[in-house]
Amino acid sequence: MQIYIYGSMAYDRIMGFPDKFQNHILPESIDHLNVAFNVTYLIENFGGTAGNIAYSLALLGESPTIIATVGDDFNRYAEWLAQNGLSKAGITTIDTEFTAGAFIATDSDNNQITLFNLGAMKKRCDFALTKEGPSLAIVSPGNPDDMLHYSQNCKKLEIPYIFDPGQAIPALSGEMINEMIKGSSMVITNDYELELIVRKTSLNPEAIMDQTGVLLTTLGAEGALIREKGNETHVPPASAKETVDPTGAGDAFRSGMIKGLVLEKGVIEAAKMGTVCASFCVEKEGTQTHHFIQDEFDKRYQEYTAVA
Repeated sequence: MQIYIYGSMAYDRIMGFPDKFQNHILPESIDHLNVAFNVTYLIENFGGTAGNIAYSLALLGESPTIIATVGDDFNRYAEWLAQNGLSKAGITTIDTEFTAGAFIATDSDNNQITLFNLGAMKKRCDFALTKEGPSLAIVSPGNPDDMLHYSQNCKKLEIPYIFDPGQAIPALSGEMINEMIKGSSMVITNDYELELIVRKTSLNPEAIMDQTGVLLTTLGAEGALIREKGNETHVPPASAKETVDPTGAGDAFRSGMIKGLVLEKGVIEAAKMGTVCASFCVEKEGTQTHHFIQDEFDKRYQEYTAVA
């Protein structure tokens, strides 16, 4: 099956500040803030929603098409994709921009200051969808106009698509969100993002259900809630050996779930594959640093489904 993943490709640059931010910010001078923090380390990871989802799908034996825009500094990321059997055929390079980047500083109390450079993501992709046999797509956070464009193209080509607005919700109008929900095969958010959608569109979960096939809400350490017509199912989380970093677990969940749909499993069983995939991700720091082989995944999935 052809899998299309539209979304962001980004470098995540994580920095550590050994003190508390509050010790260096004067509350009475917040209106003319001018501060500098000396960080003690910087770690660069490959990230972005499209890259993260594609990475775990590659571990599961799939070769999805990534649709994204990147900058002229993408070479290292491109090499990483190639090492994992992922093509850059659907990726558009903008020579005058940097690849999108998140700059995250964390202090000793785990408070964070994040700056996100949209970079090449400000530009539109020029990749054209085609349908040659069974296909599935996920429209994840990226350029708002592209998100709308690819959701409309999926409907035109009759490609089932998952609408996954995530961090793009603040940049999307209520009308755009409503248009992308309508006709999707699934809407997936976390509980906070769902509340944002409700506020922006004035659609409650029941009204959203009238526009899509499945409303899936991830609940972090509590698993996921699946709403289908006339039915709600709670899918518990899978156990990890240890929880090191939850960053990227949501993207890994989407990978496992998509793999389940490719295997023609029902939504509930596909979500169980998603939560197992996420359990591997939280065991490592970063979004594309976990690894498993198919036998390891199958063993954990069997152990999980025996009790879930």
